[in-house]
Amino acid sequence: MGTGSATARRGTRTTASRRAPARRRPPRRRAPAGRGGPGAPAASWRSWLPLGLVGLVVLGVVVLVRGIEGPDGTALTGSCTVAGTGRTLSAEQASSAATIAAVGRARGLPERAVVIALATAQQESTLRNLDYGDRDSLGLFQQRPSQGWGTPEQVTDPVYAAGRFYDGLVEVRDWQTRRLTEAADAVQRSAFPEAYQQHSALAEELTAALTADEPGRLTCSFEPRAPGGRLSQRVTAVAAVVERELGATTTERFGAVEVDPAAGWPTATWAVAQAERLGLASVAFAGSEWTPGGGWAASDAGPDTVRLTLAR
Repeated sequence: MGTGSATARRGTRTTASRRAPARRRPPRRRAPAGRGGPGAPAASWRSWLPLGLVGLVVLGVVVLVRGIEGPDGTALTGSCTVAGTGRTLSAEQASSAATIAAVGRARGLPERAVVIALATAQQESTLRNLDYGDRDSLGLFQQRPSQGWGTPEQVTDPVYAAGRFYDGLVEVRDWQTRRLTEAADAVQRSAFPEAYQQHSALAEELTAALTADEPGRLTCSFEPRAPGGRLSQRVTAVAAVVERELGATTTERFGAVEVDPAAGWPTATWAVAQAERLGLASVAFAGSEWTPGGGWAASDAGPDTVRLTLAR
């Protein structure tokens, strides 16, 4: 594994973690006739696609939703602020943090696991999905393919990488009560085992914002762009990302994706953090709506679904 800084270099990992088990995705719901886009296609085409290649294949056309890029394939340029803390992250960092938190929640892990994972990723990569590192280290957690963490494509898939970290964490004895840096290093095998502790405050603040059952804990701003491609294909691609990261049930509408509100505000906050990456124009839920130019504002949005409206 590598480390997220030029001054800290990692020693060789001596044991390989087990392969992360596959997660089952809930069934998609078909929109009622006359009220939405096309019904959900068979799920088999998505079961093997990594996050960076999640998309829809229709008549030879592939629409990609990339992990660290916008839907038009360009780099993310926005920024996100954690309310009440003064902390600002790049859109890429916020997207990565939201994915790590979502994978932990989907696995039913406590918030402490998310805190440890976020602190680890901040140290290893500054919450960026790196395509380089010490020796063959790659991705958010600088996992090494040569040491059994997965293929280069897998360890640069943020969902896979987070899952592999959690796999290792839950095998650590007393991980919930040990010091953060001890639990993290038990997974990472770092040459600098105390390095993770310095990120505990950031990780706790991010976890609180991403898991809070209230609006406005995270807001992001960026210059809206109108992605190319057919709108119906983009809707299906966004729904696939929602289902894969959150394990949530989605319904496709014309130009929008509705998400089962079981997780409520954490789902809405996740969507805001992913908005530039997914090409969203708004996120609405339970009396509030977020837009990239105006932030959070009161709206007539109901509590029945979290609605993600795509830019066009």
